[in-house]
Amino acid sequence: MAYKRAAATDALPVGDDLTRAMVGIGMLFAARGIREPNIEDTLIAASIESLVRDDLRVLSVLTTWVQVHHPWINADRLWRGIEQQTDQRVRAYWSAIGHMLAKDRRFVRLQSSYRGPRIDLLRVGSEFQLKRRGEDARFANGPLRVPSGVLRDRVEDVAEPSALAKRHRTYRHRVLFGPTYRADMWAENERDPSLTASEIARRTYGSFATAWQVKKDWAVLKGT
Repeated sequence: MAYKRAAATDALPVGDDLTRAMVGIGMLFAARGIREPNIEDTLIAASIESLVRDDLRVLSVLTTWVQVHHPWINADRLWRGIEQQTDQRVRAYWSAIGHMLAKDRRFVRLQSSYRGPRIDLLRVGSEFQLKRRGEDARFANGPLRVPSGVLRDRVEDVAEPSALAKRHRTYRHRVLFGPTYRADMWAENERDPSLTASEIARRTYGSFATAWQVKKDWAVLKGT
């Protein structure tokens, strides 16, 4: 059977597993982190926790994390994951992120993930808060209406890029090679050289051709 490129995750982390995964990518919650969790899976799961289950504390840290670390997000992988989401609040949030990061052209596609009317972040009392405080400037004119002050924005809530690069192999490879599937595959192969090209491709949601080339390049370097 021919290899088929993976588009969606089988199971995103939830509950305590999600908390540990978020800590593992540098969100500074009071918990022990998972070692080197998948970055985009964790971001998508955190947005579901935030928008579906109304966890504004998670949303605050998630939004700050994206602002700090977006240069090293695999934008294509994130887009493919968001395409699989059906909740309109989740899609509206990532559309808002696309507007927020409009200067980084890799994220422009995210804007099209939601096309409906503006959605209030707060399910109750939104109009009062908006009249009293105005809108959070980060979300102004986007698909999500967020009152100013509702989401805390402190860079101290997330690890610095240099700190995360030291402890997360995939993130470090993205800093070295750019936020690409090849970088992720190289990190995965370095973690376990016994993996086949198909296994690496599935784990990173990339193509078999790229994974095969990574295995070939790895063999060349091992032979030098």
